[in-house]
Amino acid sequence: MNFPDPLSPQYKAGVLLINTGSPDTPDAASVRRYLAEFLSDERVIELPKWKWWPILHGIILTVRPAKSAQRYKGVWTKDGSPLIVHTRKTAEKLQAALGADVKVEWAMRYGNPNVKKVFKSLAASCEKVLVMPMFAQYAAQTSAACVDEVLSTMLKMRSQPSLRTVRDYHLEPAYIDALAAQVKASWEQFGRHDEVGGMLVMSFHGIPKKSSELGDVYERQCKETAAALAERLELREGSWMVAFQSRFGREEWLTPYTLPTVQRLGKTCSRVDVICPGFAADCLETLEEIGDELRCAYQLENPDGAFHYIPALNDSDKAVAAYETIIRRELGGWI
Repeated sequence: MNFPDPLSPQYKAGVLLINTGSPDTPDAASVRRYLAEFLSDERVIELPKWKWWPILHGIILTVRPAKSAQRYKGVWTKDGSPLIVHTRKTAEKLQAALGADVKVEWAMRYGNPNVKKVFKSLAASCEKVLVMPMFAQYAAQTSAACVDEVLSTMLKMRSQPSLRTVRDYHLEPAYIDALAAQVKASWEQFGRHDEVGGMLVMSFHGIPKKSSELGDVYERQCKETAAALAERLELREGSWMVAFQSRFGREEWLTPYTLPTVQRLGKTCSRVDVICPGFAADCLETLEEIGDELRCAYQLENPDGAFHYIPALNDSDKAVAAYETIIRRELGGWI
């Protein structure tokens, strides 16, 4: 019996960057499709379907898409979703940095480009694939959800590639350096916050408190990242703090919550700077929730106060260098 010769791999290894996702366009129909996929993931909403699905399909997907679409329109760029734009540019710069032996692709866990499709395409040209969820701090709702999708894709593949995953990089020195560079760039423009009695709020995306109680390492890793950044910046005690944003639903999430925390700071603090270390790229949760909503909430309490949102790492040179450092280490022995 003659068997077909397998195709020779085109690259020594492949790298797949995965971020959360975005609607295709800022309209209600696209947002509804995105939210339906996102909020149907049992990693994201850890409730039994009998309890959650009537709420999701009967209330949330009926009311929320139109409201969210208006919010997305406020951050949309001429090139599309800022999350998509920055993730694509990061992948392009990493491709240039890693060279011809490595193929770099990117995908979104929810929405497009679809993880399954991109991973299959990458595996067709690489016998070894490194998957890097773009979340420095590990959480089941983010990092694990990305790996779940890759593994479910592999279940139906006849020829599976060798697989490695980046679990987290919350204390990676190059990542901390990249965050510090973002803060220092803001200082160059506005001066140090701690020299005028200001506060640096490090706002991370929240998760339900019960996730930590069940053993999730996310809360601890967020606090470790914040402490490492404060040390790197040589911040004085009392000039920085950790908070958690983007609470969803009625159950208790990680505290302190960012919004009421900054509102209280408005009564006592003449300047607040906010950085979101857990977001690899600017998106609705940073640009609109922090840059607009939180700014307004602070200035309602303190009209004369100064509020500065410090951009996410995006595709900055320091960010790309940090990712390259992590990827080259994880590819050890493959290239």
